[in-house]
Amino acid sequence: MSALAITDDLFFNRAGMDRARVEGVVQEALASADDGELYLEYAQSESLGWDDGKLKSASFDTTQGFGLRAIAGEATGFAHASTLSEDAIRRAATTVRAVQAGHSGTLAEPPGGTNRALYMPDNPLHLVPFEEKVKLLADIDAYARAKDERVRQVSCSISGEWQAVQILRGDGVRVADLRPLVRLNVSVVVAEGDRMETGSYGGGGRVTYEHYIQPETWRAFTDEALRQALMNLTSVPAPAGEMTVVLGNGWPGILLHEAIGHGLEGDFNRKKTSAFSGLLGQRIAAPGVTIVDDGTIENARGSISVDDEGTPGQCTTLVEDGILVGFMQDRMNARLMGMRPTGNGRRQSFAYHPMPRMTNTVMRNGHHSPEEIIASVKKGLYAKNFGGGQVDITNGKFVFSASEAYLIEDGKIGPAVKGATLIGNGPDSLTRVSMIGNDSRMDPGVGTCGKDGQGVPVGVGQPTLRLDGLTVGGTGG
Repeated sequence: MSALAITDDLFFNRAGMDRARVEGVVQEALASADDGELYLEYAQSESLGWDDGKLKSASFDTTQGFGLRAIAGEATGFAHASTLSEDAIRRAATTVRAVQAGHSGTLAEPPGGTNRALYMPDNPLHLVPFEEKVKLLADIDAYARAKDERVRQVSCSISGEWQAVQILRGDGVRVADLRPLVRLNVSVVVAEGDRMETGSYGGGGRVTYEHYIQPETWRAFTDEALRQALMNLTSVPAPAGEMTVVLGNGWPGILLHEAIGHGLEGDFNRKKTSAFSGLLGQRIAAPGVTIVDDGTIENARGSISVDDEGTPGQCTTLVEDGILVGFMQDRMNARLMGMRPTGNGRRQSFAYHPMPRMTNTVMRNGHHSPEEIIASVKKGLYAKNFGGGQVDITNGKFVFSASEAYLIEDGKIGPAVKGATLIGNGPDSLTRVSMIGNDSRMDPGVGTCGKDGQGVPVGVGQPTLRLDGLTVGGTGG
């Protein structure tokens, strides 16, 4: 069955709504609007958590509802409800019509259609029995403890969700999408003497559980979490000061996402609150730096066959050879800026209106091998993995903590260090890139991006990078 047929069954047959009448309500509600849509959503989610040698938590949730939006100029009327009924949609229509008072708009052209599906439509929650998921977590616990006698604690979790959406426009265009999403995480605590350290690893994507319940996958995850924990046992205090920093490939792209990506979202640039406002067409990064936001990577966590306004997912070039060439756009901000939507209109659920959001934000490959980049550094820091961080969109200032980092001494990776933080600002850091690796890869599929109280799944990726003169905060001299 097609996504439209499946969602028709969910939202009309099962909910007892007449599709023709609902379409009529939407058409009337958007009669004087510049844009808008009825967004219908049904979602199932589950999460199982293992700790202290036993199943510690298990949850299952089903949600459904709608959000109706009308846009008139820069104003937005939005109403939502967790009840799927024609009466509720009519009441919402009364609310959103108010924003159109005195406005005579022409409904914007609908998104272009596509038959491309970037992931399977299957609901992962129904494909693996509950008992098999519990056994997976128990096996991870037993495997980690058997690997090293220094293991003191094992925490792991598996989660999944399935989201079905249908988007109805006032011009009769309908778009549907079926979105699976799973994730597996492993955390290990080790102790030696009076010192305890932690390591963690995880992965996921828009797939089913099948890949993650295979022993070769979860054992590799557990091995990596244990390796990080044991590495931290040997770490020394991180140095502080201005130095050359080499960023690892993959997940360290989270710095790119936070310090640069948010500043390239359309709404911040339309309102001129971004550090990159007014710089379109100008050099903002070192030569060779090319950054894209790619929502079309098959099965990736941040990918979307269509966004939450019905626009197909796209690969949008943001920075090309150091020149700012584009922004990520939803429909409203693209229209107001005289640009095209880029498939970046995303929302957490039916209870939220869409806004420009990243999908999978990636820096393209350069020409240097990672070994060549490390060998080029006389003294510096190799930040292989990152933990949390903070950024100010208006000026691009960021602070990020490295969860795995090493000293670089005479072109070779030295001892592990603990407590390293990277301090700087996004626009400035882009100009400090002096070498770009040829080993770009995506993160394993664990990213969730927050903006204005909304969280959406995202991906990041980059090659190994050398940045000169970055400020490092540490605990050592």
